[in-house]
Amino acid sequence: MNDISKSDWQLFNKLLPEWQERYMNRLNQEYKRILDGDDSATNKFWKLEKRIKADRKSPGVIVEVSKRSMFQILLQLILEKVITDEDLNGFSEELRDRINDVVKRFG
Repeated sequence: MNDISKSDWQLFNKLLPEWQERYMNRLNQEYKRILDGDDSATNKFWKLEKRIKADRKSPGVIVEVSKRSMFQILLQLILEKVITDEDLNGFSEELRDRINDVVKRFG
């Protein structure tokens, strides 16, 4: 979808850092549970290292942003449960409808 409106693009750029911060806070709570678990220190360390390595690939943590990739990033964020449909409030109806159509087919 290359016909991203200016207002959708601006809103995306405003909200993405907030979504990422919220998601990373959730990850930190999950990491804390790993560290507070009953495993040995070694097992906790390697479990956490593996988890962080996997989580770094999520757009909820880091993503290269461009207007061209915005639609795909939004889809990934929804499908990986970084954001919900409610987080798309404020975006154009057209964009939301297109995202929901794809999510219904593949989600």
